[in-house]
Amino acid sequence: MYPLIADHVIASLKASERHREPWRHWLLDDMVPAEAAAALEALPFAAPGDILHDGRREANNSSRVFFDAETQAAHPVTADLVAAFLDPRTLAAFEAECGIDLSGSLLRMEYCMDVGDFWLEPHTDIAVKKLTLLLYLSVGEGSDGCGTDVLAVEEPHALVAVSPFGLNKGTLFIPAGDTWHGFHKRRINGVRKSIIINYVTDDWRARHELASHQPVK
Repeated sequence: MYPLIADHVIASLKASERHREPWRHWLLDDMVPAEAAAALEALPFAAPGDILHDGRREANNSSRVFFDAETQAAHPVTADLVAAFLDPRTLAAFEAECGIDLSGSLLRMEYCMDVGDFWLEPHTDIAVKKLTLLLYLSVGEGSDGCGTDVLAVEEPHALVAVSPFGLNKGTLFIPAGDTWHGFHKRRINGVRKSIIINYVTDDWRARHELASHQPVK
């Protein structure tokens, strides 16, 4: 249905804006074909209602959405996105650009719908995540200020920058001890939609969150 997603991801990565400060990260644009981005934004998942805003996504595990086998079967665009990130060409592009080895890792994708007074405490991502890529999907007034907070390495992890946010933009980083990021509390008008894409090690415990149970490469 959307066979060119891998080509778009690779091209977007090659054209990305590279940053070294306060820690290494990449800003991407035009990550997937426009039609695929629109289809992903329009997926018919209901935004969570009664949720706890405590700075952690884990506090609302029961309402989280993952691109597992069932979701991929019901919504073909999610299967196409998964296939693109399992494509050996995509893996090779990430490895070459980021200087990492993704062999044996597993793919995880979460569809996030943040509302209200959502916020995320400063954190660095757990060690079993080998790569984190945030694909932003929201459109509409006010969405341009909803990017990921890039924070200083030193305490108290002051705000350095806010990643550009908008339909089909993204932020990529390799989780490490210095990759402090979060989302400071600000009122979200509508729904802040994004997809968290991770390659994780086989030590990942929440197997139901995986997009594929087959290690890559």
